[in-house]
Amino acid sequence: MEVDLPDVVAEVAAQFQRYEQALISNDVAVLDELFKPDSRTLRYGIGENLYGYGEISAFRAARSPAGLMRRTARTVITTYGRDTAVASTLFYRDSAPGKVGRQMQTWIRFPEGWRIVAAHVSVIDEAKGG
Repeated sequence: MEVDLPDVVAEVAAQFQRYEQALISNDVAVLDELFKPDSRTLRYGIGENLYGYGEISAFRAARSPAGLMRRTARTVITTYGRDTAVASTLFYRDSAPGKVGRQMQTWIRFPEGWRIVAAHVSVIDEAKGG
């Protein structure tokens, strides 16, 4: 298996950036598009466990658009072959000083394009010295 094929990494990085832009602008249509519409798609959030595309979509539709701006750091995208990838990033929000968010997404290439099939988001205290 080939790991980190440059063209595949670039494809996933572009979709990851689409996700980030949609997240901070609360573009629910793009967020919904990027999650695989399947009952097995999961998203474990900071305060919620969402099982299936329906729960994820309902969460996005009900979420307040306030305070979504964030900056990312140390983003790592690793691809496995041509159809599987993991995107991991740290994120920071000015509204949560001293905290660091962590996000991991599993991306799979389907006929309709790259889609997230599993995501995990958590927030912890930032280590002293950052």
